[in-house]
Amino acid sequence: MPAPEFTLGGMTPREFYAFELKRYREAMVPKMTQEQLGAVVFCSGAYIGQLETMARVPQLALSKLIDKALNTGGALERLHALMGFTYFPDYFTHAADHESRALVIEEYAGQLVPGVLQTAEYARALFSAGSILYPEKQITEMADSRIERGRRITAVDGPSLWFILDEAVLRRVIGSRQVMADQLDHVTALIKERRMVVQVVPYDAGAYPLLSGLLSLMTFEDAPPLAYSESAHAGQLLDDPPEVAKCRRAYDVARATALPARDSLEFIQSIAQGFKSDRDYKPVAEE
Repeated sequence: MPAPEFTLGGMTPREFYAFELKRYREAMVPKMTQEQLGAVVFCSGAYIGQLETMARVPQLALSKLIDKALNTGGALERLHALMGFTYFPDYFTHAADHESRALVIEEYAGQLVPGVLQTAEYARALFSAGSILYPEKQITEMADSRIERGRRITAVDGPSLWFILDEAVLRRVIGSRQVMADQLDHVTALIKERRMVVQVVPYDAGAYPLLSGLLSLMTFEDAPPLAYSESAHAGQLLDDPPEVAKCRRAYDVARATALPARDSLEFIQSIAQGFKSDRDYKPVAEE
């Protein structure tokens, strides 16, 4: 079961951020409108309104700009750190919010290691390839944010986790053979620590539902289940029961197609060993 959510005076960090943003804005003399604040921090007044109603989760850079505009002394930046939402793309922020409260997360990945399972070097390699105009410091911060999210989700008191991975996820070289070997060792360690169940769909299984992209199913204690699907630069959070049920059926067929958990572990280890056979492989030291 997930750990109880940290609160500030009965409000979650996200609720408190929205409350404080509005309070600081309205306390300006003269009072600053949403449109005026948006013009100062290079976004629309409507976007400021969405932050104040929690329809959007702010990015760290924007929080810093608002702090400066409203002379908060860095209050919103500190609240942003408590929310744990750093460098999430807009299409994923709502899914991340639900993910943090889920009792069970079941995920399928057809191309890449799921974000919550990625090592720092694997994540850095992905961000470097996909964000070629970003400075190195920002690449590092983005990777660090992803690793911190992974630590929270895979923690002992986190949700129950079940992953289905296509064989392509394990064989595509991201970064280098060394990065891949360390990445698969990380997945193996989490399996052996009983943090999650992983099944692999081998190439010779042929066609099956899902096959590419990403699908995540989230189950909650006091709310209906949700599904989240993602493709390149786009994501969709589904709450319509028939649509969620359709995703569930596809996931269950993929699970039935995959190797059993024990065979999957051996499969992952064998591929990792293949990467380690490269003479340039040097294991990364444990933190």
